[in-house]
Amino acid sequence: MLSVGDRAPDFTLPAVDGSMFSLKEHRGKKVVLYFYPKDNTPGCTKEACSFRDTHATIAKRNAIVVGISADSNESHKRFAEKYQLPFLLLSDAGKEVVRLYGVWKQKRLYGKTTYGIERTTFIIDEDGIIKGIFRKVDVENHIQEVLSVL
Repeated sequence: MLSVGDRAPDFTLPAVDGSMFSLKEHRGKKVVLYFYPKDNTPGCTKEACSFRDTHATIAKRNAIVVGISADSNESHKRFAEKYQLPFLLLSDAGKEVVRLYGVWKQKRLYGKTTYGIERTTFIIDEDGIIKGIFRKVDVENHIQEVLSVL
């Protein structure tokens, strides 16, 4: 399991804008890397909109926001357009990166056991070192936690 002080594992994934996003290509900037379960669900929408609403503040702290879920880029595109999200969403349809970061978890919902993404945010510094990890995120207060680490 990843911990604060570890080097963030590098990855490359397709982005909603059609590009390929590689974490290592963003050295020199902080990265707010957040994993979320599903586009257009209440908690995920609230979380994405809080990052949207504080995007300028985050940018002033030499940081970018990147969201990852297992949804397709077509789904991400509709989600990003609907809520005017000014940051990249990445599709991890093969679930390699969610497993690499340890956020693919067994969950219980309505008495059934399933697997899915545990809402988690990693704050990565300019050198690629993890400076903060927030697991099982409470979307109500999460943005303040992120800003306090940045």
